[in-house]
Amino acid sequence: MYEAVDSRRAVRAFSDQPVSKKILERVLTAATRAPSSGNLQPWHVYVVSGEPLIDLKRRATARVLAADPGDEREYPMYPAELTSPYLDRFSAAAAQRYKALGIERDDPDRPLKIAALNSKAFGAPVVLFCYLDHTVGPGQWADAGMYLQTVMLLLRAEGLHSCPQVMWTMYRKTVSQIVGARDGLVLVCGVSVGFEREAVPRLRTGRADMTETVSFVGL
Repeated sequence: MYEAVDSRRAVRAFSDQPVSKKILERVLTAATRAPSSGNLQPWHVYVVSGEPLIDLKRRATARVLAADPGDEREYPMYPAELTSPYLDRFSAAAAQRYKALGIERDDPDRPLKIAALNSKAFGAPVVLFCYLDHTVGPGQWADAGMYLQTVMLLLRAEGLHSCPQVMWTMYRKTVSQIVGARDGLVLVCGVSVGFEREAVPRLRTGRADMTETVSFVGL
């Protein structure tokens, strides 16, 4: 498990090697053991691949290239005003992340290039879309985070990589058209899944030292 935690990272270059349904079923069955307050298990997951995913990527990319501003957000991705140290960590990671993909920070087309890569799910052959009922509260959003982390660690145990993408919420109506999500569900994020493409720079963004985020009391 320590190895899975240490090797998990957001991969942004996937090969077209298919992922078997059997592996996905094994991972998602095991992930049902993820904790949730009151055992509500509030997540609703759609697993998309094959022709439906090709169609989704095509539609989303067309919206990006048409300079479509995206659908009205159902929840904020970040606070309106990020302050230190969060803003510092965000800026450093963003610069490091997209430089590894060949997109320089001062590139005038940087936002468009980033959006286009995202809309293609970085080449992943599978994307999981996690939804929550619009009636649930912050506790269930925390539950969804624990569930998704469980899924991503189990994927690593299977030799797969993943990339959580909140970007998909910008095109939530297009996603809903493909997956057929029922009314009343809020798209939390998509998670791209697959095998990492070879001969691509491997990025590991830095992490704050444990002492910056953890306080021991009584130990």
